[in-house]
Amino acid sequence: MFFFGGGFVSGTPKQFEPHCRYLSQRGMVAITAEYRVKNRHGTTPLESFRDGKSAVRWIRQHAQELGVDPHKLAAGGWSAGGMIAAVCGVVPGGDEPGENLSVSSRPDALVLFNPALMGKAQPDSPRAGQLGVSADWLPFHHIREGLPPCILFFGGEDRLLAGAQEFQQSATEKGNRCEVKVWPGQNHGFFNFGRGDNQAFRETLFGADRFLTSLGYLQGEPQSDYLRSLNARQ
Repeated sequence: MFFFGGGFVSGTPKQFEPHCRYLSQRGMVAITAEYRVKNRHGTTPLESFRDGKSAVRWIRQHAQELGVDPHKLAAGGWSAGGMIAAVCGVVPGGDEPGENLSVSSRPDALVLFNPALMGKAQPDSPRAGQLGVSADWLPFHHIREGLPPCILFFGGEDRLLAGAQEFQQSATEKGNRCEVKVWPGQNHGFFNFGRGDNQAFRETLFGADRFLTSLGYLQGEPQSDYLRSLNARQ
């Protein structure tokens, strides 16, 4: 499941349709999710986080009819959407009122594309204040043993990279699998389909593929032929 980016203000689930098409060809059930954002729903990041947890829980509740393994749910996203996925995987509580809490809203793995606010920023920091995110929702403050394995893709010029590296160091020290892959000279959103010649899109998608394969979610090698067909649709 993917959550689009847009600073909790805007964005569209269409952002991750190319990723979903590729992963579906690899044998996964791939979903790109909607959630509440400020411009369309007049909401705050709190509602976005709640929607993310509800979406993961909904998939697990409907696993049989969707044809998915409820113990192999991976969540990912870009920027704000990446933080939503991380919150689902790391931050306890904060569920939508009335949810069936007997069903877990925690994904089993995280595939994050330059997620926002992964470090130990304080709630009065300019970036957190701009987004309206309190310290309670920062994944860094909830690092512990037994977190879902995660991989994070970043451009080397992305100002959010330092926070991700803080998260990685602390998570690894607690015995968790947490990888940060960096593309030198690249900035925020570098991985998106349609950027340049799609080289970064291909490299990050192959990186996600290999990560999921290492967890037993996929088998075999990444499919270069299908990526060429995606390029042809551009």
